Amino acid sequence: MVKIAIAGGSGNVALEVIDALVAIRKHEILLLSRKDVPVEDARLGVTWVKTSYQDPNELTEILKGVHTKNLIDAAIHVGVKRFAPSEWATSSFEHLTWYAGKAEIREYLRELNKGKKILEYSLFLPGLFTNYFAYPYESAKHFRPFETQIDFNKRRALTLDGGDDDRIVLTTVQDLANVVARAVEYEGEWPVVGGIRGTELSIGQLIALGEKVRGGPFHIEKLKADDLKAGVAKCSWLPTVDHPGIPREHAEALAPKLVAGMLLSISTGALKVTDEWNRLLPDYRFTQAAEFLAEAWRDKA
Repeated sequence: MVKIAIAGGSGNVALEVIDALVAIRKHEILLLSRKDVPVEDARLGVTWVKTSYQDPNELTEILKGVHTKNLIDAAIHVGVKRFAPSEWATSSFEHLTWYAGKAEIREYLRELNKGKKILEYSLFLPGLFTNYFAYPYESAKHFRPFETQIDFNKRRALTLDGGDDDRIVLTTVQDLANVVARAVEYEGEWPVVGGIRGTELSIGQLIALGEKVRGGPFHIEKLKADDLKAGVAKCSWLPTVDHPGIPREHAEALAPKLVAGMLLSISTGALKVTDEWNRLLPDYRFTQAAEFLAEAWRDKA
């Protein structure tokens, strides 16, 4: 049995991971959340604790006996064996300014282990969740996708001019959760860079897949890199971002910045993640984007 603490235990990606861990039925799971904790949780081995994450002494007490900077410091203090920071996305953060906090934690962990390993950790990097392209339909128990620049629902796409051959990795949130659950039981050392590769394909191939499963051509608008670098998105529409971490009143203003960041980061290879966990878990079968999206859009108008 492994004792596992999960910060942000009420987040939709966290809930997918928690379900995968609970299904193994052998671990003790401690969920840390800023929100009021449920009166009870019927899942075996799950305990909720409310915390502000600001008091290192409080965190130290919470984390005793259990395999953001305060959380890392507290984990080290009580001898936590392994740590997985909140990543779940890209190999690099170039052009992705909203991930500045993740970049800061990466650097903190890197400096922490400089010269001598203080804390074993892995950056779990699945690329982009395949589930986004099932929007507006639910394709997972907890994960809630939002509209992206490649919109299967309305058969349209915003792409970078000259970027049809740019490559990305799509991984289902279910596969991410299952890999994390297996990583907990993995007896070897965790890789620092923990790429998880479901399906690798080009932007052109992704749009072609969309046209196949949706039964018709997409309307494609190509945006210029120079405009995007200047913060200008010259297009007839922008994705509607409905995310719990982004207040609704800010989403519309952020949309051009998010589109520019995504298109430019894809051009640098940020979403073409590596396959470390695929190689460490060779018996695990990943769901391919074509089969997942064909099923997600079956019998949809």
